[in-house]
Amino acid sequence: MKNYTDIIRGLREDKDLKQIELANLLGTTQQYYSKYEAGEHELPIRALILLADYYGVSTDYLLGRTYYREMAASPKGDMTHEYTLDEAMSELRSLSATSRATAMEFILFLKMRETSAIKKMKDGE
Repeated sequence: MKNYTDIIRGLREDKDLKQIELANLLGTTQQYYSKYEAGEHELPIRALILLADYYGVSTDYLLGRTYYREMAASPKGDMTHEYTLDEAMSELRSLSATSRATAMEFILFLKMRETSAIKKMKDGE
């Protein structure tokens, strides 16, 4: 897994942002922010959350704990836990082979249904 310093630098560079822009977001100076990217200062939790929200990634991704950048959609109904994609994959892996196959069939069904709906919208139906 990558180090969080490489991840926050990479995300910033991918968006062609300057360190000062992120420093302003976090309420610090460019010099202090550069020390986060260099690993000279630990990234505070508040800054971690702000950066995750800003980039639209999970805090686990920023910390290098998962390769999945995005959060999974929150389940509806009684379940209120917001799953990361890594957690969702872990849950899927914990199922029996038969249940995993059923879950994958359902995912493929949802994908086909979504694709069909998009096609209908494009065709003006």
